[in-house]
Amino acid sequence: MLFGLDGVEIGLIIVFLCLFGGILTGFPVAFAIGGAGLMSFGIIAALDSAGILVHEALDTGSQAYRDLVNSGVNPANISHFRYPDLPVYPEALFPGGWEQAVDRNLSFIVNRMNERVFAGASIETLLAVLMFVMMGIVLERSKIANDLLTTMARVFGPLPGGLAVSVVIVGAFLAASTGIVGATVVTMGLLSLPTMLRHGYSPQLATGVIAASGTLGQIIPPSIVIVLLGTLAGDLYSAAQEARAQAVGCTDALTYLGEPAVVSVGTLFQAAMLPGIFLASLYALYAFGYALFNPSKAPPVHLEHTSHSTITRREGVLWFIAVPVILIGGAIASGQMGIAGSQQIVVSEFSEAGARASLRTAVSDQCQAAMIDLHGQDAWDKAVAEQAAIEASGGSQGSVQRTPEEIEALTTDAVTNAPKLGNGLLTVMVLLSLMLSFGRGVAPTGDPRPLLIGAAGIVGVLVLDALFVGPLTTSGTAFVIYLIPFAALAYGLKAAAANLAKNELFRVVFPPLVLIVAVLGSILGGVTNPTPAAALGAGGALLLAAYRKLSDHHKSGKIILGAAFAVIVMILIGSNFDLRLGRGDVPFEDWVAYIVALGAYYYAMFGILYACWVLFSDGTLGIVVRETAKVTSMVFTILIGSQLLNLVVISFGGEHYIQSFLRSFDNEFTVFLLVMLVLFILGFVLDFLEIIYIVVPIVGPVIYGGTMDPKWVTIMIAVNLQTSFLTPPFGFALFYLRGVAPKEVTTGHIYKGIIPFVLIQMLGLGILWVFPDIVTIVPNLLSN
Repeated sequence: MLFGLDGVEIGLIIVFLCLFGGILTGFPVAFAIGGAGLMSFGIIAALDSAGILVHEALDTGSQAYRDLVNSGVNPANISHFRYPDLPVYPEALFPGGWEQAVDRNLSFIVNRMNERVFAGASIETLLAVLMFVMMGIVLERSKIANDLLTTMARVFGPLPGGLAVSVVIVGAFLAASTGIVGATVVTMGLLSLPTMLRHGYSPQLATGVIAASGTLGQIIPPSIVIVLLGTLAGDLYSAAQEARAQAVGCTDALTYLGEPAVVSVGTLFQAAMLPGIFLASLYALYAFGYALFNPSKAPPVHLEHTSHSTITRREGVLWFIAVPVILIGGAIASGQMGIAGSQQIVVSEFSEAGARASLRTAVSDQCQAAMIDLHGQDAWDKAVAEQAAIEASGGSQGSVQRTPEEIEALTTDAVTNAPKLGNGLLTVMVLLSLMLSFGRGVAPTGDPRPLLIGAAGIVGVLVLDALFVGPLTTSGTAFVIYLIPFAALAYGLKAAAANLAKNELFRVVFPPLVLIVAVLGSILGGVTNPTPAAALGAGGALLLAAYRKLSDHHKSGKIILGAAFAVIVMILIGSNFDLRLGRGDVPFEDWVAYIVALGAYYYAMFGILYACWVLFSDGTLGIVVRETAKVTSMVFTILIGSQLLNLVVISFGGEHYIQSFLRSFDNEFTVFLLVMLVLFILGFVLDFLEIIYIVVPIVGPVIYGGTMDPKWVTIMIAVNLQTSFLTPPFGFALFYLRGVAPKEVTTGHIYKGIIPFVLIQMLGLGILWVFPDIVTIVPNLLSN
């Protein structure tokens, strides 16, 4: 044994040194990873052929090994780490020769590329990366950060450390709208760093808060890290739980767990919301606390405000807090009292299948013992009692086709018991009421009559809906009933929009906020998956950027506004009318709705093409396309190179060796803590992409194969990877900031500035470890 180390251990060291050396050469990381894989394989193969590398393999034919297996120990858990006294024998790293390993790797690499890059189940989700990247670059080029930083600095500047707090808020806002760390750090470094230094802010605090806030895009959805990590985690969790179920004698994971072994990117977006906001809050609290104890290094700053109506504290509390609380509380109360709710009355042509037990009970004795150990004796006894009751009543009944009389009776019963107001209509009316309230709040001295007319329109819609619109009322008839209140509402909304447009805060925050709500709301609400939502975000970003360019050149943006309105019209028509013209009898109102939706579609496409032309004429679109192609190509090239490096590690037994070491620990939380520590250390020298595609596939089968919640595990890894942007010497956020910082800001200032935020990151990880409900509460609530 060379240096007293096992041949596999030396092979892993060679792989890491080749990877580290390849990165230091300055070649693009995407190519350095693949080159490191080829070079390390050649070195290991040469040393193995020379007989220098020797692996001490367990003697599976020995009596001691057979005794362990016969005693009930799972062979997957038998390793030299757990049982060091087991007999071993020396063997080469490539028992069949390096030629056989090359042939096997070539066949594997084709399968891996097909599964994970070109045609696998996750390829549709990976397409969201392209569109989220485009969305971020377009918004960054539209100078949205300029307006946000200026506005937030005016709002929070008078507070101690207000400029730093405003940087954190803008960083969180840009994270939810762009998610591009480099663009966010560079933009905020160019705009806010000189201002903070000019007003006497400490260079350490200024650079630290900018670098840390720029990395929030890696955890706050829509995050590219979560998209990439989620597609990988879903596959790893499913495979690991299937292997876990079969290892304990069950046929599949669904039987063993009692639920599907699935984790999706949309669910991870839900899980990441609170941790992202929580981290941003920790950053802001640190900046505020630092200013309180060091007022000379983070003084209050009073910037000039633009002209708008003066709002008293009483008026602000009334229209921005009290009225919204009353509206939202009233909506919730109406749902609790049964006044509002789902008006779904569609009765299935087939009856529901009979009741099933909470757990499958027709399993082997070995599987039964494992399920009792996992779920508890009470849960098993409950499932047995449920199954006995089902069998006593004649067994579980299958789904059967209902007669027309049964369907009619069930429909009549559903109509009779339907609530007076539908959830969808009530939600929309509450949102429009909030707009009217804010419109009054920003202009308390203005003419209130248009807003009162709009409020009367909302009341009219709700009253008419409760009195004359039922579940069986067609959408066309309902539209005619609502026509007059809708006209009054439109008149009030026009006045509210005019008031909001005069207020700097709403004028700057509202457009990107609508885009964020549209993208994240469609994902978090389960309306669609991340890929269509990313397409919506990319299209919305094009419209928003084009409107900004037209405004800068004092040109009309009516076409862009019309296109945005056309998209809203399509969504409303699609959700309220049946546009399937191929069915037998199509009502006249559905024909009208189809024609209107088709016209809205054509106008929306015209608006997007016009937006592209505006950005192309300005030179912005070419830059956006090039930058999007660069980032996307880098991501997928790293994905391909990392697959090659992974196969090299697998070929000489490195993956199995690492997994055997991790499985030698009895406590899965100890294993996960060790993995998190390794990921944190690797973050000093590797980018998050290399860690996701090289390290996570190796340790994933172990950390996703236990009882820990996969959502919590994945978000903990994502938060840990966020620190890789901040930790020297290869923290990319530090490089970005160094490139735009003034000469008086040294590299030492930047390194000292990020230390508190790295510690805050570790504190945040510790809190998420102790209180995992911060991660799981949102997806659990939304799933229920």
